[in-house]
This record gives sequence, structure tokens and C-alpha cells, in this order.
Amino acid sequence: MNKFEDDFILGTATAAYQIEGGVNEGGRMPSIWDTFSKKEENVFMGHTGDIACDHYHRVKEDVKILDNIGVDSYRFSISWSRIFPCKDEFNPEGVKFYKNLINELKDKKIAPAITLYHWDLPQWAQDLGGWENRDCIYWFEDYCTRIFEEFGQDVSMWITHNEPFCASILGNYLGMHAPGNKDLKKALIVAHHLLLSHGIVVRAFKKFKFENSKIGITLNLSPTYAVSMKKEDVIAAKISDGYNNRWFLDPLLKGHYPEDMVDLYEKEVGVLDFILEGDLNIISTDMDFLGINYYTRSIVEYDGHSQLKFRGVDGEKEKTAMGWENSPESMHDLLTRIKQEYTKLPLYITENGAAYDDVVTGDNKIHDIDRINFIKVHLKVIQEFIKEGGNLKGYYLWSFMDNFEWSYGYSKRFGMVYVNYNTQERIMKDSAIWYKKIIKARSLEV
Repeated sequence: MNKFEDDFILGTATAAYQIEGGVNEGGRMPSIWDTFSKKEENVFMGHTGDIACDHYHRVKEDVKILDNIGVDSYRFSISWSRIFPCKDEFNPEGVKFYKNLINELKDKKIAPAITLYHWDLPQWAQDLGGWENRDCIYWFEDYCTRIFEEFGQDVSMWITHNEPFCASILGNYLGMHAPGNKDLKKALIVAHHLLLSHGIVVRAFKKFKFENSKIGITLNLSPTYAVSMKKEDVIAAKISDGYNNRWFLDPLLKGHYPEDMVDLYEKEVGVLDFILEGDLNIISTDMDFLGINYYTRSIVEYDGHSQLKFRGVDGEKEKTAMGWENSPESMHDLLTRIKQEYTKLPLYITENGAAYDDVVTGDNKIHDIDRINFIKVHLKVIQEFIKEGGNLKGYYLWSFMDNFEWSYGYSKRFGMVYVNYNTQERIMKDSAIWYKKIIKARSLEV
């Protein structure tokens, strides 16, 4: 029987803007997501995170549910604009909210895992140039240092950035996320400054010498496959892999950007002169683990009309409500590649899960068997990878509860806990009841 070791983390995750609400409470000021979501046509049906899951007022109730499920760890993010609502203006009330959350978790023996940046840059920072401005790196360092001072002894796991690809490319090249720019050079500058701020914050963290506390970064990685063996499709797949994966993995773990992508980008936007001497040395500062968010694979073909010469192609596998393929074997390919090509560092799956169109039955139950099957096949892959000698230490199911799904608003449900957005009632779906059994048994055989 395949058991999970006692020290393997079975957890779950959320992000501040997606669940907290309370956007004008406790001294918080707007983030770029408040601004972006209030502009017409940026978000499905004009939805915003103003109320979200009202977690700001329901911390005790939500931690009780986490305790009922029995998770080993809860990964959440901190809203920077709760801590520094204005430049250089520290807000103790914002700290108090997270202190209460951490104390509730510790009381229930749930290990807090904190993401320092999950896309919600304070609007004041954006008004001063945002991540395009190199100074933003140092504002981020000040914020993180303050957080380490406040919570450092109580937190065993820190993540500097969640998915820098999304914050840079989706937010500044494709315009699908805040701040909504459509400029490749801006996106590359933002990506570089995000990675540089990661290295600087890791160095700042190490000075504290916290016992039993580790720091890393989370990347969303998507194994990329060419739709055919035609030369141009194979080249397109390599570019797509460079764009999604290698542009972030290589500087962090190899100390340089991939040469083929530097050449391609410089043809498009000119010399990457924002990469200064010594930057890559900082970016590749030794961290303690690598977090991986895995949802699906990517299939691409050559497209001569697109700026980067590739486009995505629909795969044949069963899809979730996001239109993403359920492809657990691709997660195995990805983990094996990371182990062989990149690092021996401990790995964590910091997000994995699926959106489905959940239906509440007459007796207030949600029979989300598709979600259970999705999670199960991915946990099986994790067990296989560990058996093969993979250094994978934990799994965080996305998501603890239904929430504001960025540009999709409230139209997509990833939670194992159902949220009725009219009443804020929480209902444990069958997936939460199943996950509870898995955690208790430390096994998939339940």
C-alpha cells in the first residue's frame, strides 16, 4: 500500500485578494487588483474582490474547517497593502489580522506557509512605476523584512513570489491580469525585477537565522509538447517552453537566462539593458526549496503571425471547467525534468487542483467526483515520483474554498469547500470529506 510518510505535508492553499474581502477595512488601501477589477470588461461580469469570501471577518470559522479537514499546513498570502497602505507607512492593524490567523492555525496545530507576494501590488507602488521601477525591489524588501520581524518565529515555510510568469507576462504582456499592460518589454523588465527581488529577499531572510524555517519561490510550470514532429512545430515548442518555464527556472537555478530566448527577445524589444552586472548572481542565491504549481500541459504549433511564433492547441484529454486538460503523466514528466536538469532541492507542489461546475443537491451536498478523481491521479504521480527517488516533500491542494478566480471572477470554482457568495455559507464538498480521509490514513487507499 502506498503510504505518505508522516513528514510529507498534505495541505491546502488560498491567496489574499481571492478570499479576504474587507478591502477598505483595517487600514488597507487599494492594490492593483482593486483598480484592475473595477475597470470595465477586465473581469467576468464586473466581479471584484471587495467581499470575496469575507475571510477577513471569518478567520475563526475558516480555520475550524481547516482543522476539521485535518490539513498539515495552510498556505495563504499576505496583502502588502494591508501592511504598508501607503509608501513608508506601516500599519499595525494589518499585522494584527495575520497574527490572529497564525495564532488560530498554531492553536489547531496547522503549520502556516506564507506567500509574500501573490500579485496584489499596492496601488501606491504601481503609481510610482510598479515592478518596472527597480526601486520596487527595495520597497518589497522593506515589506518582507518587516513581515519576517513580525512573524518569523511562527512560520516554517516562506514563498517570496507566487507565479512570476503570471505577474509579469499575463499582467504586462497579455494584459489579462493587473495592471493590464500589453507590452513585451515591460513584461520582461517586470519578470527580471520580480526574480531579483526574490534573491534579495532570500538574502535578507537568511540574516535572521530562524530555526526550522525555510524560504523558496513558486513557479507555475507547464510541460510543453509540439503538436507534430515537423521542424517548425518542434521549434515553436522550444520557444513556448522558454517563455513559460526556462525564462524563470534558468536564472533561479542555473544563474543565467536561456540564450535562445535572450536572442529572440532582443530581436523583438532591443537590448535587455535592464539586466545589470551582478543581478543573476543575486537571483540565483541559494534557496531552500522550489514550489511548483501544476495544473495542465501545453501543446503548441508554429504560428508565423504571432509575435513569438507559437500558439496553443487543444489536446484530446478530458478537460476541467477551465478548458485545461487533466494530464497527470505530464506532471511526472515535469518533476522528472526538474530533478534531472535543474535541482536536487526539496520540491513542493504548492498548487494543484481543478475547477468544475459544482451543483448543490437538495440536501446541501456537492458530489464533486471529478475533482476527487483529478486530485487522486495527481497524488498517485507524486507517490510514483517519490518512489523513483524524487525529493518531493508536500502537496497543497488548490483551493481550500471557492473564491475570486482573477479575470474569471466568481464563475469558476476550484474549492474543496463550497462558498455561497450570497450568504457566505461554507459547505464541505465530497472532495473535502475524501481529502480528510486521505490525510488521516496517510494513504490513497480509503
